[in-house]
Amino acid sequence: MRIFEINRSQVSEHPALTPLAVPGACAANGYLWISLTREEFRASLAEVQQILQALCQTQLVDLHVADLLNDQLPSHYDYTSQYDVLVFRRLATSQGQAALGNGKGNGNEAPPIPASPKPRGGPPVLRRVDTRPVGFAVFDRVLLSVHPEDGAVRDAFAARLLAAGSSDDRGAPALDVRATSTRVPTGPSDLMLRVINQIVDGYLDLRRELTRQLDHWQTELIDPRSRFTNWGALMEARQSLHHLDEICEDQRAAMQDWIDSLETLPAPKGEAEQRERELIMIRSRDVLEHIERVVHHVHRLEQNAETAVQMHFSVQGHRANDIMRVLTVLTAIFLPLNLIAGIFGMNFEFIPLVHKADGFWIAMTAMLVIAVLLVLVFWRKRYLARTR
Repeated sequence: MRIFEINRSQVSEHPALTPLAVPGACAANGYLWISLTREEFRASLAEVQQILQALCQTQLVDLHVADLLNDQLPSHYDYTSQYDVLVFRRLATSQGQAALGNGKGNGNEAPPIPASPKPRGGPPVLRRVDTRPVGFAVFDRVLLSVHPEDGAVRDAFAARLLAAGSSDDRGAPALDVRATSTRVPTGPSDLMLRVINQIVDGYLDLRRELTRQLDHWQTELIDPRSRFTNWGALMEARQSLHHLDEICEDQRAAMQDWIDSLETLPAPKGEAEQRERELIMIRSRDVLEHIERVVHHVHRLEQNAETAVQMHFSVQGHRANDIMRVLTVLTAIFLPLNLIAGIFGMNFEFIPLVHKADGFWIAMTAMLVIAVLLVLVFWRKRYLARTR
């Protein structure tokens, strides 16, 4: 469990939930980011509801609580008049589980990690196409995020958030002030979109690894001298791509619903609110564009895999045709030679050249001349030409 209080450019981390339930515990111009794992959210649900009631004068609906606790829920968006709920599936990582097992992050003892599902087969890149949902409840002054047990995305973004807050406290940001990603988020919506953007970046990295793996398989499939036998892994790759396509389509639909809901909100009153709304819309469209890039690339990988399989069978068929053509030419060359050998092998007493001393050499010379002539004819007709 990690709780952050963001007040303009200042970021501070709180050790526990209980003091925040008191009215006035949070600054008037600030907001809270409460990030919990599912087990922590289930155990501290009553405290979280008290904080929401004190700061936002509302609580989570029971159905939304069930959605945040559901580990199999697809990406989707829902809302009420008081808050929005967005569920986004991220890639599961073993590195995050290792970090959690060491108890690092907030200094508390890490909860036990549940038994992981059966690992996928095939290359390591295919085993990464395994996702876990991250749930967000966006209030006016609180962002509640529910993460898987590893919490890798949360801890990575928390480190960036604390670094941005410390640089702003010194009055001189360590990075370019024009880079909005280095600034402290202006509100819960901005913070949620930045976490989602980090989740989508993980899919972009996976896209490159899948491309290298499929390019390797495509080279083996097209090479006529190789015998491709890894069909099981290739079929698993196609299934993983279909699964990734469904995940990204759900993400795109959820983000599009979020953007549509922003467009239906009443117009902001002041210039500062108008500027903040525009920045949120820009960041939302940027996240949607990243998701569409992943979807487009996944579709292209599926087409490349299908094309590589078709080209493999075309190459194998062409290779078989070349072999049959060579065998047919060799049969045609030896056919007249076998005919001559058969004639001289007849059991007759009087056959020309049989009783001559040089009859054998005359017959062999004739057979050699016929073979050479046939080879030249077939070579000229390109029956023996090697196909590149």
